Amino acid sequence: MADLVETLRDGIRSGGGFALVAEDAGQVVGHVAFTRSLLDAPRRLVDVRVLSPLGVLPERQRLGIGSALVRAGLAALGRGEIPLLFLEGDPSYYSRFGFAPGAELGFRKPSLRIPDAAFQVIRFPAYEPWMTGTLVYSEPFWRHDAVGLRDLDA
Repeated sequence: MADLVETLRDGIRSGGGFALVAEDAGQVVGHVAFTRSLLDAPRRLVDVRVLSPLGVLPERQRLGIGSALVRAGLAALGRGEIPLLFLEGDPSYYSRFGFAPGAELGFRKPSLRIPDAAFQVIRFPAYEPWMTGTLVYSEPFWRHDAVGLRDLDA
């Protein structure tokens, strides 16, 4: 995961999204990245963001740090030109922020290894109804094999 985060940071530095950190007394206790990906929509490719990864130090979990990071990112994205934010995650956690199952809103996941319930999206004011189609993850997610779940028994 550390290699993925470092590669995503390189993309962020070149203008492909942003990251937020939570600090306490100079120590990073939480981090979230909102990285650039594409939606392969019928009309054209659409610049979108992916929330991944979100992490909080184990001893600081369940204190609202992760939620605060997600809410701050959603607020920033909602003020911009990005129409959609996708993620792979637990619906019981992310639904509180307004995320909905991607397939129910006309989106296709980038890999069959992503459980249907985990593929989620939130629409922002820049969204237009023609923006449907397949999410295309940026290259670092593929290079670091960080897409969906592997069947270790296969």
